Amino acid sequence: MKTILKVKNLIMNFGGLRALDHLDIQVREEEIVALIGPNGAGKTTFFNCITGIFPPTGGEIILFPPKKKSKRANRLKPNKITEIGLARTFQNIRLFQNMTVLENVMIGRHCRMSSGIVGAIFRGKATVKEEEQVVEDSFKILKKIGLSEYVNEIAMNLPYGAQRRLEIARAMATEPFLLLLDEPAAGMNIQETKDLNELILRIRDEEKISILLIEHDMRVVMSLSDHIVVMDYGKKIAEGTTEEIKNNPVVIKAYLGEDIDA
Repeated sequence: MKTILKVKNLIMNFGGLRALDHLDIQVREEEIVALIGPNGAGKTTFFNCITGIFPPTGGEIILFPPKKKSKRANRLKPNKITEIGLARTFQNIRLFQNMTVLENVMIGRHCRMSSGIVGAIFRGKATVKEEEQVVEDSFKILKKIGLSEYVNEIAMNLPYGAQRRLEIARAMATEPFLLLLDEPAAGMNIQETKDLNELILRIRDEEKISILLIEHDMRVVMSLSDHIVVMDYGKKIAEGTTEEIKNNPVVIKAYLGEDIDA
């Protein structure tokens, strides 16, 4: 399978603190990769680096968009990263709470619109047609995600699990080739988690989108992942299949504090 994200020797320093220490990670097309590790391991910092929120101190972030030239992403701004084809959700839900479900997804379509400020002011035929297409495309995404019944509901009024899925829908609206999910199952009950698992698999299988996720729920990780990367103190300490990871003594030690020789 073709590599779509290659991270080499990534370093992130905050003053005297090294949050990421020569981290190497790859994601391939149509692959679900889980990034796991104890709290404070540097997982969200890694997401922030590859999505342009933090400029890394060192190393390389290389993106391989389908049918396009590779792109070095180290110093690109978040909007440029999104335009290339990376989209993400956050640990804490970041919806536009007072806007409707449809409007939240329409905002995600903004980076794929061609109408500029002039078009928005004078609203010519091309602009109106594009806006109509955005509404249609956004509703289609809501149907795929299973949120069409909430189309005109205010985002803050949605059940918790539906708000999580709305974040995914908004990210999908940007047309990513790589979707980054930061603890998508956090706070979900058993049924919501089951529905989320099914959704993530459908996104990968039907939309052909690769997924990189941070998750603490090991049931989610083990049921979804093609490949797992384990971090601790900013470093990669292990990677492999689900079977390789759950039986790895270094991983057991990192999570449970056990003596490897015990």
